[in-house]
Amino acid sequence: MKHFGKTLLFIALFAVAAAAQVPLDVEVKILRAEDELRFDADLTELLKHKVPAVRQRAALAAGRIGDAAAVGPLVELLAGDPAVEVRAMAAFALGEVESIEAADAIQRAIGETGKAKLPNVVEADIRGRLAEAAGKIAAANAKDPKAKDLGQAILFVLEAEHLKGADQNKETVLLALTAALRARPEKTDVTVAKFLTNSDARIRIDAANTLSRVRAKNANEQLRKMLSSDADAVARANAARALGASDDKTATDLLIKAATSDVDSRVRVSAVRSLAQLKDAKAAEALIAHGTKVLAGYKSSMAEGIVPAEHSEFVEVAVALGQIIPGSFNEAALKLFKDFAALDKGATSEVYVARVRVAPARGEGNAPELTSWKQYRTLAMIVGEFAVIEPKTEEGKKLKSEAAAILEPLARAMAEADPKEDADAIMAAPATLSAFARFGTDSLDEILRLALRNPDVQIRAAAASLLGDRPVADANLDVLKNAAEYAIMNDPNENDAALAAMNALFKLNKTEALSVLDIAAGSPDNLIRRRVHQMLNDEAYKGRELSPILKNIDRTDLLRVRRYSGKGTRLGQVLNNEADYRRAAARRNGSVKAVLTTKKGTFTIDLLPDDAPLTVDNFIRLANSKYFDGLEVHRVVPNFVMQDGDPRGDGTGGPGWTIRCEVNMVPYGRGTVGMALAGKDTGGSQWFVTHSPQPHLDGGYTVFGQVSERDMAVVDRIVQGDKILTVRIVGR
Repeated sequence: MKHFGKTLLFIALFAVAAAAQVPLDVEVKILRAEDELRFDADLTELLKHKVPAVRQRAALAAGRIGDAAAVGPLVELLAGDPAVEVRAMAAFALGEVESIEAADAIQRAIGETGKAKLPNVVEADIRGRLAEAAGKIAAANAKDPKAKDLGQAILFVLEAEHLKGADQNKETVLLALTAALRARPEKTDVTVAKFLTNSDARIRIDAANTLSRVRAKNANEQLRKMLSSDADAVARANAARALGASDDKTATDLLIKAATSDVDSRVRVSAVRSLAQLKDAKAAEALIAHGTKVLAGYKSSMAEGIVPAEHSEFVEVAVALGQIIPGSFNEAALKLFKDFAALDKGATSEVYVARVRVAPARGEGNAPELTSWKQYRTLAMIVGEFAVIEPKTEEGKKLKSEAAAILEPLARAMAEADPKEDADAIMAAPATLSAFARFGTDSLDEILRLALRNPDVQIRAAAASLLGDRPVADANLDVLKNAAEYAIMNDPNENDAALAAMNALFKLNKTEALSVLDIAAGSPDNLIRRRVHQMLNDEAYKGRELSPILKNIDRTDLLRVRRYSGKGTRLGQVLNNEADYRRAAARRNGSVKAVLTTKKGTFTIDLLPDDAPLTVDNFIRLANSKYFDGLEVHRVVPNFVMQDGDPRGDGTGGPGWTIRCEVNMVPYGRGTVGMALAGKDTGGSQWFVTHSPQPHLDGGYTVFGQVSERDMAVVDRIVQGDKILTVRIVGR
């Protein structure tokens, strides 16, 4: 398990010791409580256990469960437990619960940690966790007045650490920087900018990351210096990203230099993206020249069945050109796109879209050959672009006026496609419907209503979401209610359509949504019932006369997991039994690895059963069933993540169940492996590896593995469309 900083190692040692001291039967009991999202008397008693390791583990479970009833017991641990590791975990857990009821205790503890008699290094660790909790609670309760106070407490922690100079606590700074990103208190940029010149590269990296995500505008001078001279490549990359986010057009020349000449591709890609944000036309010539150079490397690196790593960088350049010089008909850019298409065989939709942006309706090379669902999707994306671009030729203007008519029959056909007969249409339909919706034609609502009757869950989910953005119409409300009721009752393994229809109804007409909530409240799917709970807490329903079902329902019961007694599984349900819990618990302190083979090479994931036992067990079960073998890497974002595990290949697929989040203290550094989510407790089979530190993911996405720096050379070469050939488990 790889952690950063001496102080975090201090905490990690406690955690390792704790794991060894928690009896197997107790661990099994805790795993079951987490899986059932059940904070009860048994877990409350474990928070008072004589063994510190048990109290620490129970505190983590309380945070994972997220029941506000845990706030009181956790605050007691925070205020008075003699074991520092327990107090640190209590702070972490309070952040996961996200209840504003903990705000006063968090603020008080932030002010008091420096006064305690325990060693400063220990107290600093706790203060970092307190800042982390403050950020999560403030973000979850942004409208509450106490959120502002929590934000100021975070800045207080950062200012105090800055004044310490060389004696500052690294972990505290890193945690507080991410907390500031979440809470976004006033004058965040002023305080965070002070860390851009820190001697520690990781602190500079996280400071720049925070500034980029809050779109700070008052730190550009320091960021320009970092981009031009920082020795750390990731720090330069984050500085480039922050300059783009700040809309600093005076940084264009510096970004051009970084995009075309930096020795590290992560910096070049980040600079290219920022140039796309700035949309300064003077960057075009340099990007075209750089794209030509990258394409030459791409061509020379090509081998049979292997897509070179240069592919990703070229795509970024193409996308940027589409943003920077739309409608310019730039001949050099068009030649670049054409040369790439000859090598790529029309597989990359982003480049086609960029070409259309540069030369709307220019003809040659604008449309892919329709040989797969990806090409169908690309065609829809291309035509959909005419909803937002302004063609400068008569031909282009004519096509724009005709674009909706071109897409309409395709969208209609896909809305009515039979999953048993036309898999390509089914896979391409969500993107096609989204592209057609950009035109807002009179026939759009009718086609979306047709799509809401499709057997495919993802098509219904897409149609419901799009209808939710349309003007209110009785016909739409009626079909959304029917679609929601159907999905709740008849989709056993996917809840996407049910949740999308519920959300659309709620957005359009909260009164009409109430009848659906009656049915949804009785769903065996915990995620659907949790959404009912969230909706009923909305201001719109306060003082409103509710149905007997909703009026008398046990709100707490909506959050509890119900065991599904029928055949198969339901999303949001407990999938594990006693043997599963024992097997997962028994892996503690063991060594288990996943060995993944690709055409780019082999890399190994060191799995972390101590930190995420049920997530690791789920991954192992899928791997042993050969679920991952042959799956396409459906997402690669350079300098961010490589993502796999989707059998559909479009980012929406899964195994037919979801698993609980097992958030933990392991940070997202380079090579960290986490579970992809569409919301809390929605993990299943999709996983990702980070290319560089991503602190905004910490404590939100389950970390369950780590790829070594040695093996990251293989991960870095993987591009979208590559396949994971095999996944084999080694160890227990």
